[in-house]
Amino acid sequence: MDKAAVELLICPHCGGELRENGASLICSKGHTMNIARQGYVSLLGRDSGTHTADSAEMVAARARFLESGRFQPLVEALVASANSGRDATAESTGAVIDLGCGTGYYLSAVLEARPGSTGIGIDNSKFAARRAARCHERAGAVVADIWDEIPVKDGAAELVLNVFAPRNGEEIERILAPGGRLVVVTPQAGHLAELIERFGMISVDPDKEERLGRSLGPLAGAAESRELEWSMSLSRSEVRDLVEMGPSAGRMEAAEMETALQELEEETVVTAAVTVTTTTKEERQ
Repeated sequence: MDKAAVELLICPHCGGELRENGASLICSKGHTMNIARQGYVSLLGRDSGTHTADSAEMVAARARFLESGRFQPLVEALVASANSGRDATAESTGAVIDLGCGTGYYLSAVLEARPGSTGIGIDNSKFAARRAARCHERAGAVVADIWDEIPVKDGAAELVLNVFAPRNGEEIERILAPGGRLVVVTPQAGHLAELIERFGMISVDPDKEERLGRSLGPLAGAAESRELEWSMSLSRSEVRDLVEMGPSAGRMEAAEMETALQELEEETVVTAAVTVTTTTKEERQ
């Protein structure tokens, strides 16, 4: 595991610093966490792991869909928001933490635009962490529950990403450095609207923006939002992956899914509509 990434992490049991010891991470109190052969480490705490994690099938569907480039407008907006106000020619040494990182797709894009930064992708799915561990040479991957204490040192993050994932505002504020930035991506009501009813997908909560503000706590005051919408012409296999890569996966029986897919045209136009919210932690006085 990348040495710079290890230096950002803390023990999930006692909060102590971690160091690499062969194929394990160990703290001063002797708590030991094995590094999986795929390169990630599990830092789940005693009370973690109670939330449903993405399955191998969901992660594989997400990898296929994202690699198609259909969400490239979002990637570009995310990178622009992450780097807004920075000197594009300056090398950054600050850490980038991606909470709910999935395959590491977005983390990789941001790291590519921030030479010198170290990234850590955190997800509660070991299948996601396996892929995230390989997403970029400067990225490490951790299995952890972001509703628990995030296993990252206080003030270690120059940038926190949160793309289509839950938020723990108190913990995000703790790990952000003064002046550090948080970029959150949430779906709008019209996101994937053409597919929701046909495939029994979970619709967007109409109070989602209000809940976002509440979840950010003190960070909400400086938040700025940008709405982004684009159209995608998707094949049946891409529609399948889009449905099966998120929280709506498994809501239809296989035969039902196949029937719904065959009822589509060869290409289906689908709307993507998201909000990119950026906020900054105040500098200490």
